[in-house]
Amino acid sequence: QVQLVESGGDLVQPGGSLRLSCAASGSDVSSYSMGWYRQVPGNKRELVAVRDEGHKARYADFVKGRFTISRDNAKNTEYLQMNNLRPEDTAVYYCNVFSNLWNTTPRFAWGQGTQVTVSS
Repeated sequence: QVQLVESGGDLVQPGGSLRLSCAASGSDVSSYSMGWYRQVPGNKRELVAVRDEGHKARYADFVKGRFTISRDNAKNTEYLQMNNLRPEDTAVYYCNVFSNLWNTTPRFAWGQGTQVTVSS
């Protein structure tokens, strides 16, 4: 079983940047696909970005060119660099492990997420 802990969320102004972290414990995740979902209260959780073990990544259209997903295998940690943030990016962000870039059914329990609020 893998435990996932997200961090790095904050209140930021429109146009600002944040880097989210997802620390995995319980197993080495370097050979897995990992990625990020986000959820606004009352809405369905939506995929933001996913990256496989071969460095290929897939992004939702609404973040392309603004967000970058990466990983530090030595730290067993996945990152989401978010630039040029918009108010509509406000959400709780969650990470998880997936089967591959196209099958993003979460393989482990969701963590508590990290709140990102974009507001002036």
